[in-house]
Order: sequence, then structure tokens, then C-alpha cells
Amino acid sequence: MIAIISDIHGNHPALQAVLDEIEKSGCESIISLGDVAGYYCQINECIDLLRQKNIRNIMGNHDYYMVYDQPCPRSRSANDLLNYQRTKITSDNLAWLGKSAQKIEFDSASLVHGGWKDYLDEYLLNASEDYFRDENAAFFFSGHTHIQTLKMFDKICYCNPGSVGQPRDNDPRAAFALFDGEQVYLRRVGYDIDRIALAMQNCGFDRYYYEGLYSGLRIGVKPFENQDETRSL
Repeated sequence: MIAIISDIHGNHPALQAVLDEIEKSGCESIISLGDVAGYYCQINECIDLLRQKNIRNIMGNHDYYMVYDQPCPRSRSANDLLNYQRTKITSDNLAWLGKSAQKIEFDSASLVHGGWKDYLDEYLLNASEDYFRDENAAFFFSGHTHIQTLKMFDKICYCNPGSVGQPRDNDPRAAFALFDGEQVYLRRVGYDIDRIALAMQNCGFDRYYYEGLYSGLRIGVKPFENQDETRSL
């Protein structure tokens, strides 16, 4: 059994809860689909934990912004946290992040952060079987949208495990997936959101940056507000 996680975004309490739950399942290994960086303040705590558990990471767009000192082109709040994290991340952790793979493949599985046309920054919100026609795999995993998804087609399976650190599908529980080589299982686990909220407060960030965690929404969106999912991913 392999665990697939994604979009941790500096949220250490959420990551710890997910890893504790994964440990109960007896997984042989864990793969992160990227975006360890961005949005919340505990970048070192998260990378330290991934390194401790020997978890392989795929380069996410926020990881890329961090490693190559680039701004996010569409989100002020993302840049506020990236700028903060740049002042805190250790050189060892930055180097580890910079070694993240663009893509991981094994057996019949293919894993990226965004999509297979743009590994970093493609949004697969409505994946179809035809999209994967030229790809040589049976199981496909990507993150980036923060929306947990499992689609079974005639010959292939597509899964977005959802986000560990910032779910955007109206469910505040941290999301992940398990894969046994033949089937994919979606999982959720609750965690103490107050802990990351307090950490954000202590770092000088007001409620705007973390209130969406309580309702499972992206930064700046209120419950029941019409959402443009790609506006600030």
C-alpha cells in the first residue's frame, strides 16, 4: 500500500494528522504531489517531517516559486506567505525542496503536481479519459486543485487526493489517498485547525489568511460564495 498526499502548504498540524492516519494503514511508502510551500507559516516543520519520513516530493508550483525566488502570478495572499517563508526556510530545507521531482512513475502509475501537459500549473478540474489517451499508464495522480477526486474510466483511473493543508471542496478535513496497485481509496481526517490558526496569528497574519480552513474553502472565499476555483490556486 502506498499513500498519496498533496498540497500541504505549510500546515503542520494537518500534515501530522494525515501521517498519523497513514501509519495506521501500514503503508510501505508515501509520495507527496507537491506544494509543501505556500499559504501557511510552518514550512520548516513540514519539510522536517517529510524528510524524517523519507517522503518523496514532486515539485509543485508554490515549491517552484520558493526554490527559484519567483512570485505567484495571480494571488497576493500566496505571495504574502511565500515572502514570509523565504525569511524562515533553512538552507537545508530549501535544498531538499529544490531536489523535488517533476514527475514520478512506477509500475502502472504516473504522478505529477498539476497535469500531464504542464506538470507544475495545469488544472485538471474535469479530467476525461480522452485527456490521457497518449499517456502510458493506468493510474494517474495529480494535485493542485485542492479538490479530492476519483474518476474510474473504462481503462484508466484518475485521482486527485485532495489537499492536506488547505482543502477547497467544502470539507475542512485533511485529504489524502491510498493506492494498493489495483484500487485507489480516498481518505479524510480531522485535525486541530485552531493550532495552525494560532501559529498564523503569532506570525502576524490575521484571520483572512486562515478562516477558510474552518469551512474547507480557499483564502478569501466565504461559505456559500460563488467560487472561481482557479483564481488563486
